Amino acid sequence: MGGKKSGKPSKKGMAKKRGKKKVVDPFLKKEWKEVRAPAVFDKQVIGQTLVNKTQGNKLSADSLKGRVFEASQGDLSENGEEDAFRIFKLRVEDVQGNVCLTNFYGMRLTRDKERSICKKWQTLIEAYADIKTAEGYLLRVF
Repeated sequence: MGGKKSGKPSKKGMAKKRGKKKVVDPFLKKEWKEVRAPAVFDKQVIGQTLVNKTQGNKLSADSLKGRVFEASQGDLSENGEEDAFRIFKLRVEDVQGNVCLTNFYGMRLTRDKERSICKKWQTLIEAYADIKTAEGYLLRVF
């Protein structure tokens, strides 16, 4: 009697039987939500965003909160083509049904506008100040 101690066949020659994994389109598990700007701006609807559908304890609203969107002032106002160099950051604060409500999160200038403001052979001095308003908001002024 040779090397086998039990009556089981060796695993070397056996192929494991596994079922093929179904190929599922990942977009079937997602849904579209409308993104809205704060009431300060003329245009309310910024666009739409994708989010995974709610499954079990994982809510779609939780994955949306905190997302940051960028939109130029030209996109947010009716006739703001000349103000398109300002880009606002808007963060999702609340989700109501299929609508994501955003709040102001920051602002920056486009690169070409920054370059046109700064003159050649001049030193750029960057400074900022943190200001607290009476309502309790903290503003950083550049």
